Amino acid sequence: MFPGVNPRQMQQAMKRMGIQQQEIDATEVIIRTADKEIVITNPQVSKINMMGQQTYQIVGEEHEREISTAPSISEEDIKTVAEQANVELDAAKKALEKANGDIAQAIIDLQKTD
Repeated sequence: MFPGVNPRQMQQAMKRMGIQQQEIDATEVIIRTADKEIVITNPQVSKINMMGQQTYQIVGEEHEREISTAPSISEEDIKTVAEQANVELDAAKKALEKANGDIAQAIIDLQKTD
């Protein structure tokens, strides 16, 4: 933590100040934001409790991943919408995408255009 300071002495000083530190054996840490994930691999995670307030310190290799906001649309959902609205599969898929995967809304939207 501090160069040239004995780790044992540091632990004792922290204890006197009411600070408790615990190492957590983690394999991966993921921080999610609205549009991405920050993934920390091979982390060293410390949980620090200072006067009832818990803080986490994370050291490791950082990677970013984009989060897909598109809904998952199955082939079965596309077929259901196509059959119920009596349209082609492509039109059913587009309607589902527009309705964010909501099958009932996609059918209603397709029936409105008739």
